[in-house]
Amino acid sequence: MSRVAKMPIALAKGVEITVSDSEIVVKGSKGTLSLARPAGVSVKVENAVVGVSADTSDRTAMAGTVRAILANMVEGVANGFQRKLDLVGVGYRASMAGKDLNLSLGFSHPVVFQAPEGVTLETPSQTEILVKGADKQLVGQVAAKIRSFRPPEPYKGKGVRYSGEKIVMKEAKKA
Repeated sequence: MSRVAKMPIALAKGVEITVSDSEIVVKGSKGTLSLARPAGVSVKVENAVVGVSADTSDRTAMAGTVRAILANMVEGVANGFQRKLDLVGVGYRASMAGKDLNLSLGFSHPVVFQAPEGVTLETPSQTEILVKGADKQLVGQVAAKIRSFRPPEPYKGKGVRYSGEKIVMKEAKKA
């Protein structure tokens, strides 16, 4: 059995988990998340502690994966997740227009991005974007989508990058 699945998940204050035959629902102050319950995995809730284990008959059970997803769901509905993006380049700017994110990334047209349900976008400054939400996978996916509009290029480092991301710079061609 997976060593990851053996670790219990402590429920934070104000977090409720409901386990049925078809799905697992986690509710908290930041929202509600659900997970389709895979076959071969059993989930038990006792005294604000969640335990995940694989059924002994099924050797291909994803108990460790389900435990990791549940731990992220519990943390997400309690605290939430966020990714910070930085815009590097002359004239690269971000601004909010209602719920839409307007990006000036050196193209002949502005790039308009609509945030999906469950994710909020903020622009503390013109060169910073904060992606916030309860679902860790969705927050990362939205941040990756915004980054894909203009990924950092290796010669000058211009583009949209994650905060703290190191870009390996290449040397320019010598004549």
